[in-house]
Amino acid sequence: MNVYEFIREKTEGFQDNATEFRAKLEPKFRHWSNTLNDKITNTLNNPWITNLNPFDKKVVVPSESVIQNKVIEKVYKRLQEQLGQEIYVGEWESIDQHCINQFAEITGDTQWIHTDPERAKKESPFKTTIAHGFLTLSLIPKLTNTINSSTNLFPEARMVVNYGLNQVRFPYPVKSGSRVRARTRMVDVQPKNNSIELINEISIEVENRKRFACVAETVFRLYF
Repeated sequence: MNVYEFIREKTEGFQDNATEFRAKLEPKFRHWSNTLNDKITNTLNNPWITNLNPFDKKVVVPSESVIQNKVIEKVYKRLQEQLGQEIYVGEWESIDQHCINQFAEITGDTQWIHTDPERAKKESPFKTTIAHGFLTLSLIPKLTNTINSSTNLFPEARMVVNYGLNQVRFPYPVKSGSRVRARTRMVDVQPKNNSIELINEISIEVENRKRFACVAETVFRLYF
């Protein structure tokens, strides 16, 4: 047997063994993969991710039984009474071309439908430029007055953290020069170990239009 035949024989043997070994392990790996996928169905709502919150010291359990702090209990009951209600209607805010251009420059999204009024007038179905959807979304803190330090809606809380968004939709475009305002409705409140999670539905209204420009669920954590 020469060297070439020896190497070929060993290689064929290794391939046969590898195939047999893979056939034995593949069902186990598939089972592990399916189990993991069953547990991680949505990373945004995954309890593994939630429990990694740097401010929560214990496992988060959305139950009234976790309320031990009297201040948290007081605020929680007050917020529960507002569930389903519209709790805020903001002032009108203009979104002009200068504002749109600034957003386009800082984000790099300079598509003509946002930044070229002349072309938009000829080619756009809206006959004018429109604001970026994310521009409308980014205005939520201003439109809901949450950036005003003199207006503290939760004076008992030592810290209020923007925890994220559940979902966002842009049902109607905001044409350049339009005025918009925010309407806030409280849709859920959950007590945690040392905090309260508050979910609001924010609807961005366009002046003289029936359809909203943006509808988003914001999630806040109030820490005590």
